[in-house]
Amino acid sequence: MAYKKNFQISILFLFALVLSSNAQQDAQYTQYMFNTLSINPAYAGSRGQLSIAGLYRSQWVGLNGAPTTQTLNLHSPIRNSRLGYGLSIVNDEIGDGTIQETYFDAAVSYTIDVSQDAKLSFGLKAGGNLLNLDLQSLRQREGQEEFVGDNVDNRFSPNFGLGIYYHTNKFYAGLSAPNLLETKFFDRSGDDAEAVNFLSTDRINFYLITGYVFDLNGNLKFKPALLTKVVGGAPLQVDVSANFMFNEKFTFGAAYRWDAAVSALAGFQVTDQIMLGLAYDRETTELGGTQFNDGSFEVFLRFELVKSFQKLVSPRFF
Repeated sequence: MAYKKNFQISILFLFALVLSSNAQQDAQYTQYMFNTLSINPAYAGSRGQLSIAGLYRSQWVGLNGAPTTQTLNLHSPIRNSRLGYGLSIVNDEIGDGTIQETYFDAAVSYTIDVSQDAKLSFGLKAGGNLLNLDLQSLRQREGQEEFVGDNVDNRFSPNFGLGIYYHTNKFYAGLSAPNLLETKFFDRSGDDAEAVNFLSTDRINFYLITGYVFDLNGNLKFKPALLTKVVGGAPLQVDVSANFMFNEKFTFGAAYRWDAAVSALAGFQVTDQIMLGLAYDRETTELGGTQFNDGSFEVFLRFELVKSFQKLVSPRFF
């Protein structure tokens, strides 16, 4: 993001902080292991049944206008075929609506059997996003001249993404680029009609995910997992997590986002169809030490039609 120097607002500081620390256009999740479709279209249908999941994230609680994210996705295999499909909606908001971006995507996957218990899926997604930027709501610093510019209202940008996903009953690995088009958003304002003021540029985010499930005993499973995100012009993001599952019902664990945050995670399989997950992040940066930042929270809910298919292709852990 690049902003004119003649005005200042706390929400712009927040937005600049998000971009400078993570170069983050793609939404960030702590419970990404339960929300994989949002970052890899090849995941569509891999759970062997219709799966519907919603996630809400409130980042940097205590800071006015801090980011919030809401996601809704569903995916399922297509019976008697190697195809899977998925739909995903992600809404990002900063500044109580000052900056809002909504993504709509449809995904399709094709799966081949690599061995008796291993599958390799190829995924493609297509969709786009709507950008709303309410410049007129920005507060000016006292003594500075008035900012003149047009709002961005429902500006649509198409996009597409690719992914591959390999999994067995114990192991998984995936590589993806959810948005391959680097869209530039800009406005033309002022006396010079040819002047272009760039407001934002969507960069390609590459994701690598992997994890393995260890059976510690008859009732306890352990799964270490890794997410790596690479974005041009930004530091490498690495999320390492370690989760336990007890009696196929309770999950609990911790995660570390390299040079950014530590997290606690917990989940409960309410019924065979319903799972509830919670996560809390605490910043390890200077932001985390401020009196205005009470950490970040996530709530996750998943519903699955278990009885509509014969069995799960992969365990509940992924």
